[in-house]
Amino acid sequence: MIDLHSHSNISDGLLSPAELVAHAANNGVRVLALTDHDDIGGLQEAQQAAVQHGITLINGVEISVTWKKRTLHIVGLNVNPDNAVLQAGLAAVRSGRLERARQMALSLEKSGIHGSFEAASSYAQQSILTRMHFARFLVEKGYAKDPKSVFKKYLVKGKPGFVNHEWMSLGSAIDLIINSGGVAVLAHPGRYEIKRTNMLLLLEEFRALGGTAIEVVTGSHTAAQYVEYAKYAQLFGLKASQGSDYHGKGISFMGMGRLPELPANCIPVWQDWPQMDALLAA
Repeated sequence: MIDLHSHSNISDGLLSPAELVAHAANNGVRVLALTDHDDIGGLQEAQQAAVQHGITLINGVEISVTWKKRTLHIVGLNVNPDNAVLQAGLAAVRSGRLERARQMALSLEKSGIHGSFEAASSYAQQSILTRMHFARFLVEKGYAKDPKSVFKKYLVKGKPGFVNHEWMSLGSAIDLIINSGGVAVLAHPGRYEIKRTNMLLLLEEFRALGGTAIEVVTGSHTAAQYVEYAKYAQLFGLKASQGSDYHGKGISFMGMGRLPELPANCIPVWQDWPQMDALLAA
């Protein structure tokens, strides 16, 4: 019923914002957050579609950050898309994405894979270029069977297509979210391959900088990780969030409307949201 992490074709999803909202509604989602990568350009269209389909849309964004030479993602929920500082900060991140994409294409070129920048750009059209656009190209050309396989063979550290890029700092991303009225959520922590000691350091710093919640139930987590990250949330006094991280059919870890409930010991990130009161009471 509640899905607080999804992507439209404003970033690297397959569906337009309106199509994404319709798809969510058709799959039983009643509260949806659109959290495109470093871009809030689809929120107005999504809000209009949400009214038509009778669901609640949460204004969101997913910001790329660098922490200890690792790329992490921070989701902002209930952000104000009209906030000028948020708009400027995201524009700066998007500018860095374009340069990274050019460098990724050069790296793939050196490995004998040609035409990736042009193909990724055609997938992206007017949206930002992401690794998922390159992944779609590599699957289409037969270099991997699906996007998940791409991220094992390409585009990650030590593999062709990987480019080391310095994103926004963790503190700056959290500040952008908070100053625009939102709450900061550490996205899909199980995907970062961070061992326990560094995960403890990350969560301590995240909390100290003003972070609110951690994604416990998300499309790329296993059932065991639901339990694991629920314990981390409890240990650090963080709330818990959930989201499919839906990008589209064939390129997502999980379909919409299929999320299990948060573990019983979690405090939901939406607990005190006014727009949720009537819905959850129904």
